[in-house]
Amino acid sequence: MRRGVVIELEAIIFAMLGSGAYVAWNIGASDTANCIGTTVGCGLISYRKAVIIVAVFSLAGTLLQGDQVMKTIGKGIVKENLEYLAILVVLICSGFFVTLATFFKIPVSTSQAIVGGVLGIGLALDAQIEYSKLITIAQSWLICPVLAMALAYGLHQLLILLLKRLNINPLLVQNTIGKLAILSVCYVAFAMGACNAGNAVGFIANLNIIHPKLLLLISGMFISLGAITYGKKVSGTVGKGITPLDLSGAFIAQMSAAFGMHLFSLLGIPVSTTSAIVGAVVGVGLVKGTSAIKKKTIFIILVGWLLTPACAAGTAFFIYRGLNYILS
Repeated sequence: MRRGVVIELEAIIFAMLGSGAYVAWNIGASDTANCIGTTVGCGLISYRKAVIIVAVFSLAGTLLQGDQVMKTIGKGIVKENLEYLAILVVLICSGFFVTLATFFKIPVSTSQAIVGGVLGIGLALDAQIEYSKLITIAQSWLICPVLAMALAYGLHQLLILLLKRLNINPLLVQNTIGKLAILSVCYVAFAMGACNAGNAVGFIANLNIIHPKLLLLISGMFISLGAITYGKKVSGTVGKGITPLDLSGAFIAQMSAAFGMHLFSLLGIPVSTTSAIVGAVVGVGLVKGTSAIKKKTIFIILVGWLLTPACAAGTAFFIYRGLNYILS
């Protein structure tokens, strides 16, 4: 192989890794709020301490269980292997819309952006698209928040009932729930890494040019970096913007969301971390009645969920078609 060709190939691989790292950074920047927004919002822990926990446990989730979603993203939606230009367009377009939403403090899903981008590229390539897999993923986007909401509502009602019936020292209860809430931050961060890291590197892994574990390590490191450098933007929206949360509400919301995310990640389905935590927070708020839910915030979030995959799909389609026409 000629030296010029080798240099060109290395540049393309470096560009793909950079795009994957950019998406992973977006995951950390956008989804950190889903891990710590409720806990920081209720005043249990400082943002600085919480974000360190997220950085550590999201990396652990990435390395230990991130491979299942990585396989789905890499091969499960479009039958054909995506070539280098297609991968670059998917990653950059998906990352851009998540960055945009994060800037405006709207919690959106990187999973939704990536799946939308893949669909757009698949249509641009006239490739065979696994619509049954897309339907399964779309159904999970609906089921996961509903599951988290129902679980959070039921668990919060149960906790309130138990605390009323059992004569326990209130200070002991607060201390115990506080410790459990911090553990729930660890669990949500772990589930976030397991469920989302594959979004950033699944396509690159499918090329078989870099070891999957190394790709997951890169993804996990940049998720952690995104959490540390830009994760504060959306935290207030999740922690305080939907409904006021006390300590027990924060704990219940995080555990319910983590359970939903973890369940789907084990099945290899890239669900939305955002939808899981928003569903759980709404479930906790419904215990106090619908008046406790800030409907305007929910509406803005829902609009973001709809526009993110649609915009990523449309942009990826037209940019790829345009670049392909120029380069051909």
